[in-house]
Amino acid sequence: MTNHVSLPGFRDFYPHDLAVRSHIMTAWRDVARRYGFEEYDGPPLEQLELYIEKSGEEIVRQLYNFEDKGGRAVALRPEMTPTLARMVGARAGSLRKPIRWFSVPQLFRYERTQRGRLREHYQWNVDIIGEDDIAADAEVLAVALDALRTLGLGAGDIVARYNDRRLLEALLLHAGVAPDRLLATYAVIDKIGRDSMDRSRARFAEEAGLVDTAIDAVLALFGADAALADLRVSHASNEDVMLGIERLERYEQRLHALGLSDFIRFDPSIVRGLAYYTGTVFEIFDRRGELRAICGGGRYDRLLASVSSADLPAAGFGMGDVVLTELLRDRNLLPDGRQFVDTYIIALSETEQPLMLQVAQSLRARGESVMYALRSAAVGKQIKDADARGAARVILLGPEEVERGMATVRLMATGEQHDVSLDSLTSDRIAATS
Repeated sequence: MTNHVSLPGFRDFYPHDLAVRSHIMTAWRDVARRYGFEEYDGPPLEQLELYIEKSGEEIVRQLYNFEDKGGRAVALRPEMTPTLARMVGARAGSLRKPIRWFSVPQLFRYERTQRGRLREHYQWNVDIIGEDDIAADAEVLAVALDALRTLGLGAGDIVARYNDRRLLEALLLHAGVAPDRLLATYAVIDKIGRDSMDRSRARFAEEAGLVDTAIDAVLALFGADAALADLRVSHASNEDVMLGIERLERYEQRLHALGLSDFIRFDPSIVRGLAYYTGTVFEIFDRRGELRAICGGGRYDRLLASVSSADLPAAGFGMGDVVLTELLRDRNLLPDGRQFVDTYIIALSETEQPLMLQVAQSLRARGESVMYALRSAAVGKQIKDADARGAARVILLGPEEVERGMATVRLMATGEQHDVSLDSLTSDRIAATS
């Protein structure tokens, strides 16, 4: 017989693993709703053209795509934003603006697996559509950071590094980068933190076509102590740069007012490689720099118009579960995933079996989790099973106690035992001794 295993880059979620995933998703959903976002979802299979329109033909290499039985070119969704744009575009006229939506889809990409990157993952998407003020940009970053705080991560664990593509464009043009070389320059900047200085210089020359003076001017922007205040002094006469600085200063002010000052840092090297970003961009990293970005997002004002008839400004982010799980594990912030049961009932003889089921159903109707052995077993073995399953208490139904209208309750944490009336266990009211 063949021993089948899961496909490379895909995961089996055993109960312990699913408990971890549920823990993360609960935090995501709770925080999104605290900020007034509504949950939506879409199909896991979309027309291939939807992703090509957004990202170009090169995206196909990263997709699980095929022709379905109706002859349609389709793909498993690699991201949620195109589906969001399609859905909003279909009903843009009837939706209250700004639209505040979130989703937690499973996404698929055929790419090389490594720590923090698999071929499937769950991703929290949060978006504000129909508002172009910088307040929306700050709002989505605040949601992301609050979720990470809810999961136990503090300012010593994570940092959100932010920039503005409009500001970066103005700085690069001022540094001597030609307009038609901007995208190629962005691609090199996006890897500055991972490449050596010599490698970055070579790539600016070879891939972006920059001359030495432009390379020097560009690299001068990305020191570890880069600050908006310094740019304000050095580029005081450049109106486009000053406008970009003012936008980011208002962005910072919102985030400071939301109590997030210790979690944010301006970083002009943050580009977000996706070409559709049009304004603020951010990525959240672990402070130790040991993992890939936990989250990334920003403003994308032109995407809806490219895949639908709606032309609405938008800002949002995506946060995957794979890197986040790694970080929470590294910081010992994951739940232990053990099963916990409120009550385990033991019938000491066959005679008490019907009563055992009656008590179980009564407690379940009150919202308790209840288990019992499905076949006869020694009492000691059942006690061990109750302990292994994390039962808070065991109810023992023995002939003598039942005859007196009582049951024995053992608290598993302390071993303390006391009697309770059967009426309190089978009646509609919740027993005080439970």
